Amino acid sequence: MTRHLLQVFRRYNWKDNILAYALLLPSLVFLILFTFYPMIKVLDWSFYTSVMNVKQFVGLELYGQVFQDEVFLKVLRNNMLLALVTVPVSILLALYMAVWVNGKLRGRSLIRAAFFYPTLIPMIAIANIWLFIYTPDYGLLDKFLGLFGVGGPSWLGDPAWVLISMMIMLIWKEAGYFMIFFLAGLQSLPKEVYQAAEMDGAGPLRKFRTITVPLVMPTTLFVLIIATTNSFKMVDHLYIMTKGGPNNASNLLLYHIYETAFSFWDMGKASVLTVILLIILLVISVFYYGYLDKRIHY
Repeated sequence: MTRHLLQVFRRYNWKDNILAYALLLPSLVFLILFTFYPMIKVLDWSFYTSVMNVKQFVGLELYGQVFQDEVFLKVLRNNMLLALVTVPVSILLALYMAVWVNGKLRGRSLIRAAFFYPTLIPMIAIANIWLFIYTPDYGLLDKFLGLFGVGGPSWLGDPAWVLISMMIMLIWKEAGYFMIFFLAGLQSLPKEVYQAAEMDGAGPLRKFRTITVPLVMPTTLFVLIIATTNSFKMVDHLYIMTKGGPNNASNLLLYHIYETAFSFWDMGKASVLTVILLIILLVISVFYYGYLDKRIHY
């Protein structure tokens, strides 16, 4: 066993690997300073509580308090529901738009730009636009419904509608961004496969189901990870539109962390919430790469 390890050690190309690590060193330094160190520091803070600027070790006590907090459970449920709805809908809509603008369509460059345009607008500006759309009685949506004699609810003031309103805005914002990735994936697909399918008499729907969808699965996995991550990091639109209200009906995990840390100045609890958010994203990423990636043909 020792002799085998010595042989492996001798075969190891130290010169090439030292050069590779030297080239990676600047990126590794930034990664350690701005990613790994803050994560370790947050994990450390999650075991302490601060009283009169004096840190006191409490172990897992803060974790127990967080998981018994009804506000946290409601916020976590809101975020999970937002992700479960917006992620698949945004991806399906983006794929449909990409297939549509990838075909022979008059003015397709203009249509592509129109679909992608919401991505270029800052989220704060989008929040203000949708505030106008959702304004009761005078907003664009209520004016449109008024043409048919239908009265709209209080879109941002009714707990039953506020999260749905946030979902619609997020889907509108994200679909055009994901469309670009799908469009790039579609344009790289081999044309010979489609020509062979047409010779066999396959229609558009069958070509889409049996050729397009399987071949763009690598792109779909990439978009799926981005969409899931985005659904857990929305905070600026909440600050402008609802501040998590009414009664935390639209509150999401990252905004709850912001409030806990910088409104209530409870850094221990905010650190616990941050650790929980990181664990959720880590579990989702492991599932995507460990389970879904093995079922994708590259």
